[in-house]
Amino acid sequence: MAELGSDTLLKTVERWIELDPDPSTRAELSELLDDARGGGQVAYDSLERLFAGRLAFGTAGLRAELGPGPLRMNRLVVRQTAAGLLKYATGKLASARRIVIGFDARYQSDEFAFDTAEIFRDAGWDVHLFDQPGPTPLLARQVLVQDADVGVMVTASHNPPRDNGYKVYLGGELSRHLEPDGLGVGAQIVSPVDQDIAQTIEAVVGEDFAADAAAPAALPAAEVSRPTGVHTIGEEARHSYQREAVELLDPQSYPHRDLTIVYTAMHGVGGEAVTDLLEAGGFTEVIAVKEQFEPDPAFPTADFPNPEEDGALDLALKAARDHDADLVLANDPDADRLSAAVYDTAAESWRQLSGDEIGALLGRHILERGPLRDGWQTTERDDKPVIGNSVVSSRLLGKLAESRGLGHEETLTGFKWLARVPNIIFGYEEAIGFDVDPVHVRDKDGVSAALIFSELMADLKAKGTTAIDALDEIAAEAGVHVTGQVTIRVDDLSQLGEVTAALRKAPPAEIAGDAVVESLDLQAVPLPGKEFTAAKSTDALIYLTEAGHRVIVRPSGTEPKVKCYLEAVAVPESENSSAVSDARTDAETHLRLMRSSMQEILGKD
Repeated sequence: MAELGSDTLLKTVERWIELDPDPSTRAELSELLDDARGGGQVAYDSLERLFAGRLAFGTAGLRAELGPGPLRMNRLVVRQTAAGLLKYATGKLASARRIVIGFDARYQSDEFAFDTAEIFRDAGWDVHLFDQPGPTPLLARQVLVQDADVGVMVTASHNPPRDNGYKVYLGGELSRHLEPDGLGVGAQIVSPVDQDIAQTIEAVVGEDFAADAAAPAALPAAEVSRPTGVHTIGEEARHSYQREAVELLDPQSYPHRDLTIVYTAMHGVGGEAVTDLLEAGGFTEVIAVKEQFEPDPAFPTADFPNPEEDGALDLALKAARDHDADLVLANDPDADRLSAAVYDTAAESWRQLSGDEIGALLGRHILERGPLRDGWQTTERDDKPVIGNSVVSSRLLGKLAESRGLGHEETLTGFKWLARVPNIIFGYEEAIGFDVDPVHVRDKDGVSAALIFSELMADLKAKGTTAIDALDEIAAEAGVHVTGQVTIRVDDLSQLGEVTAALRKAPPAEIAGDAVVESLDLQAVPLPGKEFTAAKSTDALIYLTEAGHRVIVRPSGTEPKVKCYLEAVAVPESENSSAVSDARTDAETHLRLMRSSMQEILGKD
């Protein structure tokens, strides 16, 4: 970005400071600039790192640590991004320009939302801005409700406290213009739209960062206020979401509500939304983890606020033991994911369910209920309800759908793809992402999923059975499927492709002593037998073994690591519980062998 070792870098920093509307980041850069001009090598090196490039805009939008300069999340980067997004969208639309904007409770989320609203308002757009921090799925729903052309959600999901992000959805006329089949309306962007937006951002920013829409006429005060001249999205939207979610329930078939639930919002924005929804759905015994209920961007009890992390549910599990609860539910900070824990009577301890286990339980529940409501949109592709999951999730859901005569789709990773599956009534990813109402929310939704999972658990309790028993029933029907991961970290993102490139040159002949009988390179060929994904590719390798086990190797899109998704399968000799238990033991044993084998293949110590 700047010529290192010359005064070009210092001039670049000086220009950035002139445009930066944030007194805090401006002061931080000014101090470094003064030190560097005085010969301070440490300060100069810091500026080199901060100005070594630009934060990349992709299908997930932006996500990075807060801080000054073009490689961090800050107000100038957001204003430049909004200016590029504005120019891209305006160039595709003749009229009907509308944007909805939401934000979570992270540091500066409201400021980034206000800046975006201001830029679109000044360009003559119809701007609708949430009145307070809220869950991501409420923003996703509002894109559809208001037939908005653009949706922006300021969130970094379950990232560390000092991170923030910027997610983009397309809808309305803009989405229908880009995808005439209408499948992308209300969903997150996919390629090549992300690349086109990124190029537009680069174009409007230019060499001196002075995007007209991004550069404020005057530097604002330290206190950023809500912009005037925009519409407010408030209580009516939250109540409407709640009404639609409650309508998902099937009280005639599943009337039971005797369930004691412990819930944690993980210091995020799901607290009131989830507890109010559960109460509206008839679940009155809900115990909130007080220490984690109120939004707090510092996440004081969770350094890494992801419910899947070790120790993240400690407070919730303690509350469950103290109150003799039946179920623990947890959202991530923007409430688009859901984790759950249940009591395992055989082990006499609480057990956190995996994303694949929750997906199987929810999937079977929804399949047995049939379509959740009338009015599924049909297309020429198919005329029956479909359930789906990402390719890195378990294959179990597909077997459940097939045995019941429903369609099943397997997509590339990301709800941006699952949301585009025609006629989908349920979709999930192994990373605890679930969508139980794709008609109204075209993204993962941990709020409504909490309600439907509670309905299932209350029904199981009334029948005198458990989630563990239900998983065994599923295994007796479709085989035992156990899943796990191996993560390989690299020094930086540039090395990610080297791992898969090496495997392409020398693919494994066997994994854990089991011969590899089929290798699929999703960079070269699409997912087999999947019409919907036929034109899509990704850097991922799939290995299928003679015994039916599977390994998928895929670089992370946001972190310097390669993930190996492992799935071991076993078929019980009969449907009785001892046979299922034996098969599960066999599968879990082989999963451990697969993990060791892949660590050796990939050179992990």
